[in-house]
Amino acid sequence: MRVAMASAAARRGRVNEDFTAATATAAVLVDGAGIPGSAAVCRHGVAWYAVRLGGSLLGLLSLHPDRGLTAVLAAAIEQVTAEHRDTCDVADPISPSAAVAVLRLSGDRLDHLVLGDAVLVLDRCAGAPLVVTDPREVVIARTYESELAGKAEGSEEYRRILRELRAHRNRPGGFWVAKDDPKAADEAQTGSCAIADLSGAALLSNGASRIVDRFGLTDWPGALAVLAADGPAAVIDRVRQAEARHATAADDATIAYCAALDEA
Repeated sequence: MRVAMASAAARRGRVNEDFTAATATAAVLVDGAGIPGSAAVCRHGVAWYAVRLGGSLLGLLSLHPDRGLTAVLAAAIEQVTAEHRDTCDVADPISPSAAVAVLRLSGDRLDHLVLGDAVLVLDRCAGAPLVVTDPREVVIARTYESELAGKAEGSEEYRRILRELRAHRNRPGGFWVAKDDPKAADEAQTGSCAIADLSGAALLSNGASRIVDRFGLTDWPGALAVLAADGPAAVIDRVRQAEARHATAADDATIAYCAALDEA
């Protein structure tokens, strides 16, 4: 499997809270999430959480190739939580969390997992791409858009609304992300496809998937064509240009594009 990756922080001088990495048989993408005030409950920060979780995932995928992806994610969440449970309030609703996308070659199959609003796209040889994501966070976040409109970012009222939104994390009727509870992994979207039916696959943070799902610059077949021809950085460049045109706040953007799946 050949993997091309690109990642860009939302703006110059800002820490990138995304993470992606790969081996010859697996790829992971972690989209870290936090809100103002999280430093008061976790001294490490969102970027630390994303890197630790991604590294743990990749290590476990390599060490336990026969373990199911849900079990691997649960174990990774448990490992990272144990690393900072004694120093941080890991259970606080505003402590760092992350969306996750994983794929792994297993024999003649490609297994995949998505937790949260990361996006995984499987480029099928016949038919439309298979797009895997979890819309629950997006649906809930939209109910808060009117409350956030007009509030100064960083103000106490803005932070209060975000805290209320984040309180829906990892509870029934809410949305699910990697945080402190390994049981959240049970809520992930999972599946498996024959490698022979695929020509490639892409993992995207929601800052990169904007090329399709926010700005509509192309559709998923078009995005996959750009990835195949010009690579992940070209997609992120197009997203940044659209953010500038629409005066939209930029987000960390990360892509791992996997091709030649049968060369593992």
